[in-house]
Amino acid sequence: MSENNIAHKKVKTILVSQPKPDGDKSPYGDLAKKHKLKIDFRPFIHVEGLTAHDWRQQRIQILDHTAIIFTSRNAIDHFFRLCGETRVTVPESMKYFCMSEAIAFYLQKYIVYRKRKIFVGDKKFSDMIPLFKKHNGDRYLLPSADKIKEDIMKTLDEIEAKYTRGIFYRTVISDLSDLEDVKYDMLVFFSPSGIKSLFHNFPDFVQGDTRIAGFGATTHKAIADHNLRLDCNAPTPEAPSMTAAINLYIKESLK
Repeated sequence: MSENNIAHKKVKTILVSQPKPDGDKSPYGDLAKKHKLKIDFRPFIHVEGLTAHDWRQQRIQILDHTAIIFTSRNAIDHFFRLCGETRVTVPESMKYFCMSEAIAFYLQKYIVYRKRKIFVGDKKFSDMIPLFKKHNGDRYLLPSADKIKEDIMKTLDEIEAKYTRGIFYRTVISDLSDLEDVKYDMLVFFSPSGIKSLFHNFPDFVQGDTRIAGFGATTHKAIADHNLRLDCNAPTPEAPSMTAAINLYIKESLK
């Protein structure tokens, strides 16, 4: 089937390689109702926390630091989990630097918000540069996964921040063997790890007329590197979100 014919073939079923959104309302729910779609969610990768024993192998002393940098809710969860498991009491004087308001808000799960020194960026990691420069005397701990975006450490190195990166959790490929005989019209990916998981689980995967949607430049590159066809991409000026891009793709396919 030619690419042009594939583009005009109806999309009825979609598999999103992420956990199902919390709550009844989500952009995917609206999308499903609008186009009468069956949308399933399945994480192609998942997070596993390091054990206390593995954490200690890094020989990092949390209390040698005066500030913590949080870039995700996973980092918060596993930081406080390991503090509990290793009997580390985080002092009230500890500063917290959060990449976004949503991450900072999530901190309330573990600390009394009003009693702590919390500094919040806008959305991108680089938005926090003025905050780091203002507090250049602090010693930062960066809790992270085994894989981390290059720009994070590059930014900290460029401003000569005193920091330690600690691995608190790992990204692990999920077992998808139960999906072997399940076919979807579209697969949606958000990271190179998702593509890696696809081929780990299904080494003989052939795309055929399965549409592939990808979010972000690194995901698009991974799709190309595996000789897959990117049918639906985001973000774009017309479609800043993945759901907006899928909506546009389906509307185009109906023409």
